Amino acid sequence: MSTPYPFSAIVGQDDLRLALLLNAVSPAVGGVLVRGEKGTAKSTAVRALSALLPAVAVVPGCRFSCDPAAPDPSCPDGPHEAGNGTERAARMVELPVGASEDRLVGALDIERALAEGVKAFEPGLLADAHRGILYVDEVNLLHDHLVDLLLDAAAMGASYVEREGVSVRHAAKFLLVGTMNPEEGELRPQLLDRFGLTVEVAASREPDQRVEVVRRRLAYDDDPAGFAAKWAEEEAAVRQRIVAARELLPQVRLGDAALRQIAATCAAFEVDGMRADIVMARTATALAAWAGRTDVLAEDVRQAALLALPHRRRRNPFDAPGLDEDKLDETLEQYSGDDGDDEPDPDGPGGGGQPAPDSGPQGDGGEAARPEAGEGGQPQASGAGEQSAVRAAEPFRTKVLSVPGIGEGAAGRRSRARTEHGRTTGARRPRGTLTKLHLAATVQAAAPYQRARGRSGPGLVVRRDDLRQATREGREGNLVLFVVDASGSMAARQRMSAVKGAVLSLLLDAYQRRDKVGLVTFRGGSAEVALPPTSSVDAAAARLETLPTGGRTPLAAGLLKAHEVLRVERLRDPARRPLVVVVTDGRATGGPEPVLLASRAAGLFAAEGVASVVVDCESGPVRLGLAGRLAADLGGTAVTLDELRADAIAGLVKGIQGRRAA
Repeated sequence: MSTPYPFSAIVGQDDLRLALLLNAVSPAVGGVLVRGEKGTAKSTAVRALSALLPAVAVVPGCRFSCDPAAPDPSCPDGPHEAGNGTERAARMVELPVGASEDRLVGALDIERALAEGVKAFEPGLLADAHRGILYVDEVNLLHDHLVDLLLDAAAMGASYVEREGVSVRHAAKFLLVGTMNPEEGELRPQLLDRFGLTVEVAASREPDQRVEVVRRRLAYDDDPAGFAAKWAEEEAAVRQRIVAARELLPQVRLGDAALRQIAATCAAFEVDGMRADIVMARTATALAAWAGRTDVLAEDVRQAALLALPHRRRRNPFDAPGLDEDKLDETLEQYSGDDGDDEPDPDGPGGGGQPAPDSGPQGDGGEAARPEAGEGGQPQASGAGEQSAVRAAEPFRTKVLSVPGIGEGAAGRRSRARTEHGRTTGARRPRGTLTKLHLAATVQAAAPYQRARGRSGPGLVVRRDDLRQATREGREGNLVLFVVDASGSMAARQRMSAVKGAVLSLLLDAYQRRDKVGLVTFRGGSAEVALPPTSSVDAAAARLETLPTGGRTPLAAGLLKAHEVLRVERLRDPARRPLVVVVTDGRATGGPEPVLLASRAAGLFAAEGVASVVVDCESGPVRLGLAGRLAADLGGTAVTLDELRADAIAGLVKGIQGRRAA
């Protein structure tokens, strides 16, 4: 077994280390979500923590790690008699991104069911992680239904399995740690809320600290055992402090004053539900125990808020996580009275007296912080010259656009697809490796041949030809490629703000449906890939916000660039079907025969059967219908900006399917 990097040797990352240690003291806090750029010791810290956890006593032979002092009465391997057990190190179990539901929660033991004719449960990773750490690297890339399952188990402390004739409940109490790089896509707010604490990590910008990180890492790589030996004393001290804090935790008193501060803070920051209040209370209690105190102080409540609230403030993926610390301090000061008095201090912050120093707005993203193109947010001038970026209009809810037919792409929420998860629609002979057995169909295929195969016992005689693969239908995520006209004709009609608002709305929809997105823009004399296909829709929103306008309209160049993006992406991810959304007024200028070239470029998409939608941005009393002609050349459908936000878009998907069928 390789020697883990010592937890005490990690340089910086104070919030990350504290959040992990608090969960080690009190797993009831609810786990940690670690967000940050690559190469910031996220995985290293989690693996290092596992070596600090105290050894656990287990019932010998129990696959569910029951505590011999208080065995689980409903343990599938039980009942166990209370008594002495054996000790083993606390486990750290890793959940791979590509894990199946069976691997996570467990399932029917197919081998015993077929060979012995009995129903037996095969435990999953949740059972392995009981009384240890369950670590999910790149949790934002994990299928949503798996995230739901593991978060439910973490919240309830138990896993319930009701499937394939198996009904099992077993304890599953573990320290849940997820890591993610926000550039690769965000978790939905509902899932963010299920993690107790969240910390943001980033590489230090201090040269001395970076030098020390490199020095320690090189020393560890040269001699892991020797490096760990140098930090053994510090590791032992941290391990002992965790044990002491666990023992002290039941004695910690959470007074009414601290509870009032917690409730007031959650109310002030308008977090949804009551989970934040509970997590803050547990975190503040763990902080007091970690500090060796039996009373929760205001400083514990403040630190708990900084760890438990930032990710619960997000309302959509374009909101940056964070917490206004000035507002936090004002709220805590207002409710700092030991007697629980609700009245604010008239001389304190927020109490009607003089405002606290430096309490003014600082980079809050208000109107003054946003660059405007001109009065009213409109471009300074029209014509061929480049103009400043305009602010996007408020996003709105759109109805789903889907790709016709049935795909086989990554699980998502947009188009119909044959997936590993979803409702079972039938069975077939496996093509290659069997991934999901259809038990009933397999038994049905083998049953007629039992006498001929000489069956004499209770077990079923099954051969490879009898095996049947379950076919399931669910939803897939698609590649939504936006092709946005940023030419002068769009700016002259003062439509870019509305256009950006429409694209922002579609990006929000793509986020909710687990799509990849890409952004191609065209203006002047060329087109460019503003954002290669990615799962990070907030990155696309940021690119859109700073998009300038002006110049001619090289529509053909934009379409050809989009076609090239799809060609490359098809090589990388052939199963993910694309949906091209062209946002333009349909004009084409610049170069010889621009309209003819645009029509020919659009024909490439039609010839390959690429699903497409043209968002028609043309306005004014006289309409040329150029966007509609472009949609016909693409083999897609045109919809106006007004139709995009109205119920009339309900017919859009049918229109796409109708054109494709024709």
